[in-house]
Amino acid sequence: MSKKEMSKTSNISVVRFTDAIEKMDENLKAISSGGKKVFGYFCTYTPIEMIHAAGFLPVRIAGGQGRVDNADSLTPNFICPYVRLATERALMGRYDYLSGVIEGYTCDVVCGAVNVWEDNFKGELYHTIPLPYDNYPADRDFFGAVLEELKDKLEGVGGAVTEESLEVSLDLYGKIRGMILRFMEMREKRSLPLTAAEFLTVIRAGFVTPPEDYLLMLEGLAGEIEEKGDKAETINRKGIPVLVSGSLVEEPGVLEILEESGGVVVADDLCTGFRNFHPEGGEGKTSTERLIDRYINRYPCPSRSRTGVRVPRLVELVKSSGAKGVVFLFQKFCSPHLADHPVAVEMLKKEGIPQIAIEMEETGIMEGQLRTRLEGFFEMIGS
Repeated sequence: MSKKEMSKTSNISVVRFTDAIEKMDENLKAISSGGKKVFGYFCTYTPIEMIHAAGFLPVRIAGGQGRVDNADSLTPNFICPYVRLATERALMGRYDYLSGVIEGYTCDVVCGAVNVWEDNFKGELYHTIPLPYDNYPADRDFFGAVLEELKDKLEGVGGAVTEESLEVSLDLYGKIRGMILRFMEMREKRSLPLTAAEFLTVIRAGFVTPPEDYLLMLEGLAGEIEEKGDKAETINRKGIPVLVSGSLVEEPGVLEILEESGGVVVADDLCTGFRNFHPEGGEGKTSTERLIDRYINRYPCPSRSRTGVRVPRLVELVKSSGAKGVVFLFQKFCSPHLADHPVAVEMLKKEGIPQIAIEMEETGIMEGQLRTRLEGFFEMIGS
């Protein structure tokens, strides 16, 4: 069996998830035309449960790959490709179905992007949500006031957030996160019959699909895996186990190459992965308290936590997953992750954990160079 063949599964279908991504614009335009407002967000620190509880659909804005021909007039060329490509798409009219952007304040780039989009694109509501860094009573009080302001903003454009509607949204998204986390547990044990690229496709579909529909899709996938049992093929499980760390990974090609080159992803520290789903929910006497607890206790991101808190958690995750190395996948010019990286490398080195860093640009990756680097990395670990 060739390396190319080893990276594929053959009897678990992710077609519904692929279709959801490929038909994203068509589907979301139909939802918007049907009278339901669709709001975009850049970062997974955005409390999407409250947007959903208001009767709206939150969707994560995609960047993708390609050329930036028009967005240079609105965005500098020294910010991450994700925001530049998303702005390029918006200029092409691909996000005309959005009623605005609601964004948790994480990095300066996405915060600035909200202002740029408000000035240049139509929409009823553009709003940035300040987020606390710590977990003290004052932080929770502050976040509560912030969420109350968001509630007022949403109700100002026709939404209605109640204790009951927020409870329903919390439970719905909690079920989704719980299912993804169970798939991740299977991945760690190498019993998930999906490649890393296929699993990323499953996750990405959830960013652009109504959560009620997405939960049904996940339940269908889980049912298929359970039904096939041992007949669900789990090939490419002999590769070097690695944890993938970074910000967002949108294109599955890089993960495909990683697993074709001799590695196998058993864990991740990505905002399009584990960080978005852990924990699945929060605790509290009211739905708002549950929402606050969930976001304050999220697995830490470089832009929302201190290095001394985050990096030990990363090392702990590497060890608990059984990964033998770390592959950092960075958006070029991503300041929070690049600032975090030297400290992470030093701590990983002390623990004897090898790592490799790869930067992703607007036009994608140089496949030949990437294969050579990854093959050498895995050979080094395996020697």
